[in-house]
Formats: sequence, C-alpha cells, structure tokens
Amino acid sequence: MKKTAVFPGSFDPFTIGHEGIVYRALNLFDEIIIAVGANALKKNLYSVETRKKMIADVFRNVPSVKVDHYEGLTVDYCRKKEVKFILRGLRTAADFEFERAIAQVNKVMAPEIESVFILTVPEHAHVNSTIVRDIIRSGGDASMFVPASISLADYKTDEE
Repeated sequence: MKKTAVFPGSFDPFTIGHEGIVYRALNLFDEIIIAVGANALKKNLYSVETRKKMIADVFRNVPSVKVDHYEGLTVDYCRKKEVKFILRGLRTAADFEFERAIAQVNKVMAPEIESVFILTVPEHAHVNSTIVRDIIRSGGDASMFVPASISLADYKTDEE
C-alpha cells in the first residue's frame, strides 16, 4: 500500500523551508500532495494558480510530489483523497503549540488521519512566508528565501 501525505498550507510564497520539509518527508512517504489552501479571508500576494505553478516548477522532476488546491477543512480534503497522513513543518516552539492544537482537533474530527511533524533544519528556522511576502511587497530581494528554481520575477503577484 502506497503511503501518501498531504502537506497543506497557504505557501504564499513557497519557501526553502517548505522545500526542505518536502524533500526530507520523501524518505517517509511514497507520495506527497502539496495542497494549497484557498482562504478567501486571507490577503494573499499570489493567486492559488500562481502558487500551484510555483510549487509545480520546483518539483517538476519529482514524480512523487503532486500539487493540488482545496477549500475547507484539511481532514475533509484528506478523506476525499483517501490520504491518512497530514505533514506539517515545525520551526519554533510556538509553531509546535499551534500545530499541536490543530492536530488534536483534527484527530477528534478524523481519528483515522495522523499528523506527522518534521522539524525544519536550523538554517531555515528563521524563514517564513509572512516575512518573505513583506520583503517582496517592499521591493526587496527575497531570492535567498525561495527555492533556487523559483525566479520571483517570473510570477505575477495579485497586487500587480
């Protein structure tokens, strides 16, 4: 039986921290679905389609990584895809507390789905999408915080 994990997130934008989690998780799972969450309440920098393209470009040569999007609850998406694992990356103790609470609620709603946490490597612990978005919005160079295969100039923001 193939082990598949869903790696949900807004990925606005996809960072080197996200990339590192996916590559390390491929040692544990046969397939990873990177699921871009569509949240109408969030002010995103990039559209869902642009974020999906960005991520697909990063993993274009990795057939065991799929890219998709969803709305609603992550556990409902996992059930729809018949996936039993939710993958999450942790950078800090604050991340752990936040993710633990979500994982516990998910466990009550969907006892058949397990949350799996992978710690970000120390050199990526300071990287988060919020800071990277702020750098981009301010016209700074965020290239060192996104995967090497992403040239941010190639992707139009929703603010352009």
